[in-house]
Amino acid sequence: MDIFYRKSLQYVSQIIKQKPFKYSSFFSTKPMNKNPNIHELTHLCSKGHLKQAFDRFKSEIWIDPNLFSHLIHGCITKNSIFLGKQVHALTITSGCFLDKFVGNHLMNMYGKFGVLKDMLVLYNVMPKKNIMSCNILINGYVGNGDLGCARKVFDEMLERNVATWNAMVTGMIQFEENEEGLRLFLEMQKDGFFPDEYALGSVFRGCAGLNALVFGRQVHGYTVKSGHVTRSIVGSALANMYMRCRSLEEGERVIREMPVRNVVSCNTLIAGLAQNMCPEGALEQYNLMKKAGFQPDRITFVSVLSSCSDLATLGQGQQIHADVIKRGDNLVDGVVSSLISMYSKCGCLEDSVKAFTKRKDEDIVLWTSMIAAYGFHGKGERVIELFNQIEREELKPNEVTFLSLLYACSHCGLKDEGLKFLDLMVEKYGLHPSVEHYTCIVDLLGRSGDLSKAEEIIRTMPVKPDHVIWKVLLSACKMYKNADMASRIAKEVMNLGPLDAASYVLLANIQASAQRWEEVSTMRKAMKDLRVKKEPGVSWFEFKNEVYQFTMGAKTHPRWKEIDFYVKKLMSEIKKCGYVPDTASVLQDMDNDEKEDSLAQHSEKLAIAFALMITPPSFPIRVMKNLRICSDCHVAIKYIAKIKDREIIVRDASRFHHFKNGTCSCNDFW
Repeated sequence: MDIFYRKSLQYVSQIIKQKPFKYSSFFSTKPMNKNPNIHELTHLCSKGHLKQAFDRFKSEIWIDPNLFSHLIHGCITKNSIFLGKQVHALTITSGCFLDKFVGNHLMNMYGKFGVLKDMLVLYNVMPKKNIMSCNILINGYVGNGDLGCARKVFDEMLERNVATWNAMVTGMIQFEENEEGLRLFLEMQKDGFFPDEYALGSVFRGCAGLNALVFGRQVHGYTVKSGHVTRSIVGSALANMYMRCRSLEEGERVIREMPVRNVVSCNTLIAGLAQNMCPEGALEQYNLMKKAGFQPDRITFVSVLSSCSDLATLGQGQQIHADVIKRGDNLVDGVVSSLISMYSKCGCLEDSVKAFTKRKDEDIVLWTSMIAAYGFHGKGERVIELFNQIEREELKPNEVTFLSLLYACSHCGLKDEGLKFLDLMVEKYGLHPSVEHYTCIVDLLGRSGDLSKAEEIIRTMPVKPDHVIWKVLLSACKMYKNADMASRIAKEVMNLGPLDAASYVLLANIQASAQRWEEVSTMRKAMKDLRVKKEPGVSWFEFKNEVYQFTMGAKTHPRWKEIDFYVKKLMSEIKKCGYVPDTASVLQDMDNDEKEDSLAQHSEKLAIAFALMITPPSFPIRVMKNLRICSDCHVAIKYIAKIKDREIIVRDASRFHHFKNGTCSCNDFW
């Protein structure tokens, strides 16, 4: 059949080139009898029952070529290129294919199936083309990722209509050519054309991609005047734009004012809350969504599992996992990746491995998620094994894969392996490292004590450094007590991130360790003048679906006196086993007893103490902290895990620490 219709096309093309061709002679001059049951043809074709449709209406089809469009649409519905070619052959033998209406439908069919060569052949042999023919060609190219050819057709068109502009604006933004897409949107309006709801949705996505909040607000005003703002597609895209531009309140207002809520609007709100660091709100909306009768889908699950990861709420994550299984989405790549991340960040690495092993597809995203999970838990050897397996499976790692690899190497002390991965990324896979990749390398070199090499990397790398990469080096200066270098690096940090409180605290700590108290005072005064506030340390853990949160010296807790008494008793017990408080890390002018009391009130110690008070003896304790765990707490928890015979898992801002039998999984390298 494939050879037949290709030969037919070549034959007809030759005839058209040789002499004028009147396709009307192919058709009966007898007027078509209007069939009151013609809607049955549409129904059969829409259901994919093409043989029945043809047998039932073949007399009408031969009389009216336009009825072939229903058969062609049926082929698309049935997703059958084979049947499509058969229908195409019938249009050739009947002569109907020369009708521009039928030809356009055939072109559209080949575009939908991704057969661009045949779509172009049809376009070239059509004796009469119209704007719709060009629009279909543009949509076909866009749908198959050939934006260059789509733009060429668009630029060569002498006449355009609103569908032409909509297709080109949507295509540009679909392939993240956001600036050009928005420019075309403005040009479209100047030419007197107004976008439909789908193009407007794309325009708002383009604004979100560029973080163009002001322009987005202007387009919002246009949608209100045009009446499109009440459309679900436009409203959801508009809300998403506001939320991605960090304007959460405006996004929520748009969704509240939508006349009809649906799953898409619910997903937009949940995703917006999750992306704007409001995981509690995302989970609350998820529960409200279910109460309202909306069924969550895979997009919902990705957002809420991400929120569980941020909060490390294992119980909630397990409940959502159950919902995932009920909905049959437990093998969807995006959901599996989110499950791997959620269990990993909740301290359940074994469950991450289970989710990974049950995967259906060999998708690089899943492998990357598992590499990140192992790296977060300090399993450097497993990370390297996974990457070797990726290469054996002939999967192509991407930039995120290498970022996860480098992060794992920097937190596991794998200096040589990390440098090797950076070379491999560039030389074998042709990828360009970003500032995030170089940040991992600087962290890797800094942790290994090669501070000069780390600084050289920053000053010679082909991408512009940000304040984060300098701050990583500043942290390494603190680790190795290099106050002179720290002062030089701090200037770079303050220049690029003048309001980053962590940088001031780091430098103050370094100067305090070097007994440079005047410089410490200068740092604190600078923070006060700039109104830069240090982020308070917060630790929390979950037990029986309830989250308990602690800050340093949390005297507002209803059971504070019991906790304080238990902590003092615990510190006394571990001292007898060899624990010595690191009072040098307390950067305030006070006596040793006061410094010891201050160390005992760190949020992670309070959380662990309370967890020991209320959980069963064999229950593993999982504590999360928003900041990096201090060296004193790290030593103390090793002793606590040993004398209480408990597994204590602590997630700080960098990684997981698994304390057991007096040792930590990080091997004191974090």
